[in-house]
Amino acid sequence: MSGTMDRMATEVDQQELAQQLLAQAREQGIELVGPDGLLNRLTKNVLETALEAEMDEHLGYGKQDVSGRGSGNSRNGTRAKTVMTEIGPVEIDVPRDTGATFDPQTVKERQRRLTGVDEMVLSLSAKGRSARGSHCPGSRT
Repeated sequence: MSGTMDRMATEVDQQELAQQLLAQAREQGIELVGPDGLLNRLTKNVLETALEAEMDEHLGYGKQDVSGRGSGNSRNGTRAKTVMTEIGPVEIDVPRDTGATFDPQTVKERQRRLTGVDEMVLSLSAKGRSARGSHCPGSRT
């Protein structure tokens, strides 16, 4: 019974989030699909957020965390990568580390095609992970 309730709550959360994002996109004149559309931006945001979380785990500290100073390995910018998804090509920024030991799992090193991204975007969005930060619809980062 609890699983059914959790699933129903998630579906409601996803629907509410989708309505909020769609309303915000309309206000800002953002199309739903296309290279600069809402779905593309949302997918980019979710993938980059997941990659940053992987980097945090890999390094053992978060971005801007002073505990990482002098740790021997640290963030070293990003590299651009285009991946093909169900909604078309999405350009993402993959974080790098100075030790070149980061091995991302969300988008693997030589992976160019992603499947199941639409389900991942909706799932993480419903948990509030992609509705925050600088990559929300309307931001130009």
